[in-house]
Amino acid sequence: MENKIRYELEFPINSSPQLLYQYISTPSGLQEWFADNVNSRGEFFTFIWDDTEENARLASKKTGEKIKFKWIDDDKKDTEYYFELRILEDEITKDVSLMVVDFAFEDELLEAKLLWENQVSDLKHVIGSN
Repeated sequence: MENKIRYELEFPINSSPQLLYQYISTPSGLQEWFADNVNSRGEFFTFIWDDTEENARLASKKTGEKIKFKWIDDDKKDTEYYFELRILEDEITKDVSLMVVDFAFEDELLEAKLLWENQVSDLKHVIGSN
């Protein structure tokens, strides 16, 4: 079985880190741009897109800075894959970016990156950062 490739994308976002964090760390915030529906029960999150349902565990978070979800299997065991959303703020210019760390199979890499671009575009629209 081929392994997925880790990749990073950085998106400039015209927002305060505090506001952006609400959209990447809460089910209601994630539901506005990342998935059609997001449910959480404790540390376990269910992301729903159309007819697809994926389960993840909140692996780590640092308030105002980053959140990391580890994909889990049907037995609620961690897989080796995760996605992380990290807020970067330039100390001098105060420019804010969203760093996305994710995994994709090599032949799906371009499609995965385009999907993130579309989702982050939705996020920018929701928070009024065009």
